[in-house]
Amino acid sequence: MTTTKESFRVNGEHLLNKVKELIKEGNVRKISIHDHAGKEIMSFPLTLGVVGTLIAPVLAAIGALAALIGDCTITVEREEEMTS
Repeated sequence: MTTTKESFRVNGEHLLNKVKELIKEGNVRKISIHDHAGKEIMSFPLTLGVVGTLIAPVLAAIGALAALIGDCTITVEREEEMTS
């Protein structure tokens, strides 16, 4: 497997919805949230076993963070299977 990185610029009010959308995709390994200056505010890994109630505290923290920040960047690490 290979790991790729992708970044998204979002407004704070759309932060939680975007993170939920990324989690549902299933191939996300890690999500990092950076402020407008590029400073990492929050980072959390997503392993195969992290679902449902285990991710709820993280989503609550992201919801609180979204209320406090304006524009931010979400960086996503994805695992992609290599095809041969």
